[in-house]
Amino acid sequence: MIRQAALDALPVREAVPALVSALDGHGAAVLCAPPGTGKTTLVPLVLAGLVDGGPRRRVVVAEPRRIAARAAARRMAWLLGEAVGGSVGFTVRGERVAGPGTVVEVVTTGVLLQRLQRDQELAGVDVVVLDECHERHLDADTVAAFLLDVRETLRPELRLVAASATTDAAGWARVLGRGGPGDAPVVEAAGVSYPVETVWAPPARPVRPPHGMRVDPAQLTHVASVVRRALAERAGDVLCFLPGVGEIARVAGQLGGVDAEVLQIHGRAPAAVQDAALTASDHRRVILSTAVAESSLTVPGVRVVVDSGLAREPRVDHARGLGALATVRASRAAGRQRAGRAGREAPGAVYRCWAEAEDGRLPAFPSPEIRIADLAQFALQAACWGDPDAAGLALLDPPPAGAMAAAREVLVAVGAVDGAGRPTARGLRMARLGLHPRLARALLDGSAALGARRAAELVALLSEEPPREYGDDLAAAWRQARRGGDAYAARWRTEVTRLDRAVRDPAGLSPTPPHPETVGSAPSPPSRGSAPDPAGAPPPDPRASNAAGADSSAPAAFEARGLGRSPGSGAVPDDGAAGLVAALAFPERVAKAKGEGAFLMASGTGAELGDGSGLRRAPWLAVAVADRPPHSASARIRLAAVIDEDTALAAAAHLRTEGEEVRWEEGDLIARAVQRLGAIELAVRPLRSPAPALVRAALLDGLRSEGLGLLRWSPDAQTLRARLGFLHRTLGGAWPDVEEDGALLDRADDWLEPELSRARRRADLGRIDAGQALNRLLPWATGEAARLDELAPERLEVPSGSRIRLDYSAEHGQPVLAVKLQELFGLAETPKVAGVPVLVHLLSPAGRPAAVTADLASFWQGGYRAVRAELRGRYPKHPWPEDPATAEPTRHTNARLRR
Repeated sequence: MIRQAALDALPVREAVPALVSALDGHGAAVLCAPPGTGKTTLVPLVLAGLVDGGPRRRVVVAEPRRIAARAAARRMAWLLGEAVGGSVGFTVRGERVAGPGTVVEVVTTGVLLQRLQRDQELAGVDVVVLDECHERHLDADTVAAFLLDVRETLRPELRLVAASATTDAAGWARVLGRGGPGDAPVVEAAGVSYPVETVWAPPARPVRPPHGMRVDPAQLTHVASVVRRALAERAGDVLCFLPGVGEIARVAGQLGGVDAEVLQIHGRAPAAVQDAALTASDHRRVILSTAVAESSLTVPGVRVVVDSGLAREPRVDHARGLGALATVRASRAAGRQRAGRAGREAPGAVYRCWAEAEDGRLPAFPSPEIRIADLAQFALQAACWGDPDAAGLALLDPPPAGAMAAAREVLVAVGAVDGAGRPTARGLRMARLGLHPRLARALLDGSAALGARRAAELVALLSEEPPREYGDDLAAAWRQARRGGDAYAARWRTEVTRLDRAVRDPAGLSPTPPHPETVGSAPSPPSRGSAPDPAGAPPPDPRASNAAGADSSAPAAFEARGLGRSPGSGAVPDDGAAGLVAALAFPERVAKAKGEGAFLMASGTGAELGDGSGLRRAPWLAVAVADRPPHSASARIRLAAVIDEDTALAAAAHLRTEGEEVRWEEGDLIARAVQRLGAIELAVRPLRSPAPALVRAALLDGLRSEGLGLLRWSPDAQTLRARLGFLHRTLGGAWPDVEEDGALLDRADDWLEPELSRARRRADLGRIDAGQALNRLLPWATGEAARLDELAPERLEVPSGSRIRLDYSAEHGQPVLAVKLQELFGLAETPKVAGVPVLVHLLSPAGRPAAVTADLASFWQGGYRAVRAELRGRYPKHPWPEDPATAEPTRHTNARLRR
């Protein structure tokens, strides 16, 4: 029996007529309704005609999380007085509860994405509701873009609703209105909320900020203490937000003895625990939850929220080669959503575990996943849809060009797309497995070598990292999962079953285009066509080894090599199987031992095992999980498997190179022939006659790294360089820039040839006369070179008759004339060079500095008196006339002058 009273009590009911009207007129609409208003439960039932007597339609509701999909289906079935699987059902990865009479089906966005790739028309579906679209999950953005393509070209009658828990709906209204007369209508529903008091509860001592997935244990201890404080100060259930499952378990462990039942809500929690948390209770509870309870779920009885201020966002995890979650500070928008949970049923309070002064510095909104996540899976979906660059998709934010380029490289390497970005037959199979393309490659090629079941077991281990207590040996973790009775092992077995079925199911892996009408057509998403017929696909990239070819060729290549097999045996033991699958998934992280538990990965990153690891003596490893601690030069291996060199070479064949390496290293030229696997050297031999062009380039690198001092610089050469530098600074024009090594090396062809091309080692560079080479840069063609001595003379004649060398060093800014003071008697004006007054360093008779001036006339009239008074007694044998302007210049003593 329908629970009409519960339906009527939902606040969103007031907005339902406006939503129905908007869909009738436009076909798409944005529904803004706060959490707890019934947008997830009442709206689909009304649109399906299950309540209020409307026309019967089939409705698909897309949720971002499995736990939310199950909870929404259970809640709607309860409102109808039915069991799940009747009028309302759900489908998530690995689980489907639905029947022939199901009218409303709740699915995850990932499941809906797979359906769209198989059936672009979404036959039999009348309405799609995209729930929690404000969270901006990548799958949800992708599904919305694909559905808009379908509406524009195949099914204009398909109705779309973007449901958001916030009022920031302008972007979605614009996107859903694409192809129509204007933006899609926005329908707002008011929620029922009560005042929520904010209590700022920062830790007493500073805690370390989150790094990667790690959270400072002191922060979690503080959160647990705030939960205890909230229990003592407030009434009602306490909802505590934490970033992940590990943090929930650690805080739960610190709440022993509290006078309340401690429950945990997260995607991995058993269904019974989830049901208990989402059902009202007579006794007091503490519910520890991930962000799923921000808006996707409504937890009854909550009067207090404890907010850790932490969240998880996707990042490109270079430690695992997959998109992964990183711990970050939660946004202010998330903080408002969390706080609002305390005021759904009555006045409440939120305890925020940070200082009020920090709040304004938090990000305003969480980052859209498309901007920050690994895009390999998205790029494969877009390619299979017929839009490899995603340029024609209606996305709120375009994918970053750099991330798409990196994703394309991964897809080409695993054989999922060709050089033009079009999906291969293999790529179509990968897209339907519901895995990251790296893991899909490992599953397909691993199945060929090991069998579908064993490959599925290992890929399931890699898709969700095993608990730390399973150890760092992938093969040992595999055996532990097989016999384990913990929650992880249960989830692992479910995923193994799904993957095993997917590999064995010919329909699931057949290279059929997403829609039968487009077989053999040109690529385009519904209007642009579907994925190309694999029979017409271009040949795979040969660099991707077995992964890029047709699947029939992949097993032959692996079996021919006998990878991982014991001598004299046809079976691959567990250690070899684990290593093979890990290497296929992460070929750039096959690693060769350097000794003492240290390894070098093909990517070029060093990696180390823990002191107690049983893998320390392995000659080769396939690293499945690694991270880099702060301020550490090497990665720390957390999960790996032993492999042999043949497995490494086969799995990472696209990284294998062989060629001549001529480079500048450790102060001299190195020339050798090297076989490499990425950064790993496999074999090396010296080169007796390296290519001259490579030698010349390496010598130039040496000059850039160590400077032009490698050449032979005589004093005359150094002076010439300084003179030319002065003329370039002063006159410019044809006079070359020679002061900076970089500028000279950019013109190496103009002045270092032919000597540079004849050089073969460092010693040969030392024989190149830099002064002779610099003469080649003089402006001979214009005739200006002949004026070098006129414009920048090497020496300047002073009144005494001496010819004094000028110092043109750039640090002085102008030429310096260092001369004994007596030699300038009678010189009224400061000498000039190329129109620039020289800087006169006046020296004592002993050659020590006495004064510096650029204005001799002023010096004779003023400064000279002080110098004369100071030095006359010290150097009595030298002339110190009262009027230097009329005195005879000399470089001699008084006695010499009298003779």
